[in-house]
Amino acid sequence: MKDERPMAKAKPARKKDPVFGAAVLKLLFRERHEEQSPQYHDIYEGVLRDLGLTDEQVEKYLEANLAAVKEAVRARVRGG
Repeated sequence: MKDERPMAKAKPARKKDPVFGAAVLKLLFRERHEEQSPQYHDIYEGVLRDLGLTDEQVEKYLEANLAAVKEAVRARVRGG
């Protein structure tokens, strides 16, 4: 008997990319002008530490993938 349930959409591979996630987080803070806030340092620096990334890696990723990261931020803000 064939399963009639709709198939789940495959998630884009970039969602599993830790640098992509860190870039989205950084851009969220940047667009809110909160890069100097204590929350930014606690959260963002903690994420970098947990993922074994540097801010320089995230900045380079943002330079190369800004459009994709901005789209993810817009989707996050819209609740998508």
